[in-house]
Amino acid sequence: MNGRLQCEFLLIRYVPDPVKDEFVNIGVMLRDVAHPDAVAVRFTKDWARVRCVDPDADVAMLEAMETEMRQQLLEQNPEKGPETNPLLKTIEDSFSHQLQMTGPKGCLAENMAAEMDQLMRLYVEPRTQKARQALGGRQAIARSMRMHFEHARVWDLMRRRIAASAYTQPGDPLKIDCGYRPNGVVRMFHAVSLTGDVELAKVLAFSAPSLRTGVARIENAELELTAIVEPLRDGNGHVAGDQDRIEQYRFGVEAMEAQQIRVLTVNDLERVAETAKRELRV
Repeated sequence: MNGRLQCEFLLIRYVPDPVKDEFVNIGVMLRDVAHPDAVAVRFTKDWARVRCVDPDADVAMLEAMETEMRQQLLEQNPEKGPETNPLLKTIEDSFSHQLQMTGPKGCLAENMAAEMDQLMRLYVEPRTQKARQALGGRQAIARSMRMHFEHARVWDLMRRRIAASAYTQPGDPLKIDCGYRPNGVVRMFHAVSLTGDVELAKVLAFSAPSLRTGVARIENAELELTAIVEPLRDGNGHVAGDQDRIEQYRFGVEAMEAQQIRVLTVNDLERVAETAKRELRV
């Protein structure tokens, strides 16, 4: 099999009305057949298709179920392998049959992370070639960030969608993508795109002082806030875009750095994930 992993996957479906038998694929469970403890679960982060079939869908609960499923998989006995039936029962009990899992299907994978990305593209978040080419901005950065943290096996140990209002004031809508606390420092990471609109960079810069003060008051810790952005230069060292784009990009970086926000690009994510792995002792 040319070194490929023999895997199997199950699709996780949202079924708003079992009588109508309509569904939307919202996630994938993937496991390495030869290594039963190597199991991954991922749900979509784009709930637009779910809201099309059910405008009242409880997205927060669906996101919580992803975390619960991951935890159950971690607690299973590796010698017995992943037991999908208990997970299926949990899904049915928790959501009154609004979530279902398909039967397992076999696949060959180069590696688990790449195969999960491929399965999500094929079955959960299908896009036309034009749409795939257009995919960029903050969503692409956030996905890359998650992929690197998952590969380092620290994603499930991190806090996600951290409400700024817990540190600033009630009503603050900002939610930081993820973070963790090693010892006396709280590290937070947020995807910021500087290619289209630098408004988010200004929002993050505006919020940073209040976040820093709130973390010190509530957690008695220092805050290291990091913005992950796309690189200004391509792989050949060339700057992509016109002068206006370059000036906008630099304005965003300088605005954040002026508020002591560390600015890194997606090219730094492997190093960031390895640091998290070491600090979280994975």
